[in-house]
Amino acid sequence: MNKTLRTLICFFPLSALPVLLMAHGVSSADQATLNGGGLGAYVYVGAKHMLTGYDHLLFLAGVIFYLNNFRDILRFITVFTLGHCITLIGATYLGITADEHLVDAVIALSVVYKGFENLNGFERVFKAPAPDLLFMVFSFGLIHGFGLSTRLQSFDLGADQFLAKILSFNVGVEVGQVLALIPIVFVLKKIQQSKPYPVFYKVVNVGLIVAGAALLAYQLYGFFSGQAEAAAHLHTHS
Repeated sequence: MNKTLRTLICFFPLSALPVLLMAHGVSSADQATLNGGGLGAYVYVGAKHMLTGYDHLLFLAGVIFYLNNFRDILRFITVFTLGHCITLIGATYLGITADEHLVDAVIALSVVYKGFENLNGFERVFKAPAPDLLFMVFSFGLIHGFGLSTRLQSFDLGADQFLAKILSFNVGVEVGQVLALIPIVFVLKKIQQSKPYPVFYKVVNVGLIVAGAALLAYQLYGFFSGQAEAAAHLHTHS
C-alpha cells in the first residue's frame, strides 16, 4: 500500500467525525411525514432512521469485520436484529424510556468495544479472552433497540393503531438495515481478498474506537449540558 492511500485511510475516520456527531435525530419533517401518511410512512421513517443511524452501522461494520463467511454474518446479524426488535417493540409499547443522550452514550461504547475486541484488546490489555461474541452482540442489540425506541417515542404517535405503528417502524428499521449492510458486506469481502487487508483492518478498527469515543464524548456533553440548563431553569423559576 502506498503512502498516499495509507494516509487517506487514516484520515477517513477523523474526517467523518462531524457527520457521525450529527447521527440520526428526530426532525419536524419526519413528524410531518408520519402525520400525513399511513403505516407506510412509519416504514419509511424507520428505514431512513437506520440508514442515517451511523452509530448502529458502525457497530454492525465492526461485527462483520470479525467474520469470514456469510453464514456467520447471517447468524450474528439475526441475533442483533432479535435483540433490537425486543426492546424497540417492547419499550415503545410499554412507554419505557430514558434520556436519549445516555442511551446513545452506551451505543457509542458498543462501537468502541467492537473495535477494541477486533484488535484483540482483551488478550493484549487484560490478558484474558474476550466475552462470548454472540452473547455480546445480542446484549448490544437490546441497547441499540432501546435507543431506537427512545427516538420513536420522541414522535407524536397518537393512540390510533399504536401497535401497528410500532411494528411498521420496526419493519422499516429492518429494511434500512438490510439496505445498509449489502454494500458494507460487499466492500469488506472485496477488501479481505486484497494484500493490504491487514493494514486496512487495523486502521479501520482504530477508527471505530476513535469514532465511538467521539460519539461518547458528544452524548455525555449533551446530557450534562441539558442537566445544567434544566437546573438553571428550575433555579430561575424558584
